[in-house]
Amino acid sequence: MYFAAVVLLILSAVLYAAGQHQIGSYSADVCRYGGMFCDNPVYVLTGAGLAAVWGKFVSIR
Repeated sequence: MYFAAVVLLILSAVLYAAGQHQIGSYSADVCRYGGMFCDNPVYVLTGAGLAAVWGKFVSIR
């Protein structure tokens, strides 16, 4: 589950950068497929946080 949290965290950063047009010509392509998430990358970041909390909750140590 931690892997999913890290992937979502990276995806959130990419979507934020695309929403701010900081990754060049790829911004338009990224925002075409994930338009809502380019406008609000906090949704993906929230998912990453929930995945990390869930991973901590279910880990056996």
